[in-house]
Amino acid sequence: MVRTANASSTAGPTLAVVAREAGVSVPTASKVVNGREDVAPETRRRVTEALDRLGYVRRPRLDASKPPRLVDLVVHSLDSSRSGAVLCGVEEAAHDAGLDLVVSAALSRNRTGRPQRGWLDKLTVRGSAGVLFHLAELTGSQYAWLDQHRIPFVMIDPVLEPPPGVMSVGAANWQGGVTATEHLLALGHERIAVIAGPRRKMCSGARVAGYRSALASVGLAQRPEYLRDGGFDETVAHRRMHELLDLPVPPTAVFVCSDRMALGVYRALAERQLRIPHDISVVGFDDLPETRWATPALTTVRQPLAEMAGTALRVLVRMMDGERPECTRTELSTRLVQRASTAPPRA
Repeated sequence: MVRTANASSTAGPTLAVVAREAGVSVPTASKVVNGREDVAPETRRRVTEALDRLGYVRRPRLDASKPPRLVDLVVHSLDSSRSGAVLCGVEEAAHDAGLDLVVSAALSRNRTGRPQRGWLDKLTVRGSAGVLFHLAELTGSQYAWLDQHRIPFVMIDPVLEPPPGVMSVGAANWQGGVTATEHLLALGHERIAVIAGPRRKMCSGARVAGYRSALASVGLAQRPEYLRDGGFDETVAHRRMHELLDLPVPPTAVFVCSDRMALGVYRALAERQLRIPHDISVVGFDDLPETRWATPALTTVRQPLAEMAGTALRVLVRMMDGERPECTRTELSTRLVQRASTAPPRA
C-alpha cells in the first residue's frame, strides 16, 4: 500500500523552511537550533529571527529519563547536498525522539550501492536498534540477514522497488514529472526533450513516466529521439544536451531529471552560445541549494529530502516500538519551484 502525503501539511514549519527563510543551509540552521557555537553571529541572528517569525517549536524528546537508543543511517556518500539534507532531516527527528545516530557512507567505498561485507555484523556489535538506508541497493541475502536478526529498517528513496513488506519513504516522482512537463506545455512548448536518470532506478522511471503522461494528456506523442539517458551524471548530461542540439529538429525545452544533470545542460548550452530561457527552457528536479545560484536560476521540481528523511526516522521509531505501519511506502508531495530558466518558445 502506498500513501501520498503533502509535505506542507505537517504542523508548524520544518527546519528546511526556516533555513530558506533565513537564507542559510539546513545544516547551518540545525547548528543554531542545537546550540552549536561554530556559527557566525550575524548568521545566528538571522536564523534565530526566522525561528521566531515562523513559530518554529522543537518537540521535546520522547522521554529524557531513558538512555537514548542507537540507530544507523547509511548513505550513498557524504559529499553531496542531497546527503546533507537527508542527514539534517534524520538528525532533527532523531533528536526529537531521544535517539543517538551513527552515520556511515558504507555504500560509497565500493561504488556498488551496497553495504560492504562485514558492515551488517557491526550493527549487532554496537547494538543498533534500527537502520535507515538512503539510496541503497541491498541484496537478497542482506534483506534476509536484517530479517533474521530482527533489526527494523526503512529505505529512503530506494534505488529499486523493495521486496514486499519492506518499508520505504520517497517522493511523488511520477507527479513531479507530470508537473514539470505541464509547466513547459503551458508556456507553449511542444518539442520537449527529457534527459533521464538510469532506467533501472525507480525514481528515474517514474519521472519519465510522468513526462510521457503529460504529453499524452494533450495529444502529443513522445519523440523517441528526445529521450536521452543521462545516468544522473553531470558530464553525461552535458554530452546528451549536445546530441539533442544536433538533431535536425532540436527541442525548444528540456526536462532534466536531476538538478546535478541540469548543471551539465547549462554548460552545454553556454558552449553553443544559447541563452536560457530565450533560446531554450530548462526544468530540473530536486531543488538542490547550488542550483538556486545558477545563472539564470533554475526552475525545478522540489523534492522534500529533509522531510522524507524525518518521516523515515519516525516510521522506524514506530517499528522499533513493535508497531507495524499499515502502509509499506509513504510518498511526500513534490512541487514546482518556478524561477528564471523557463519562458515561452520563440516564435
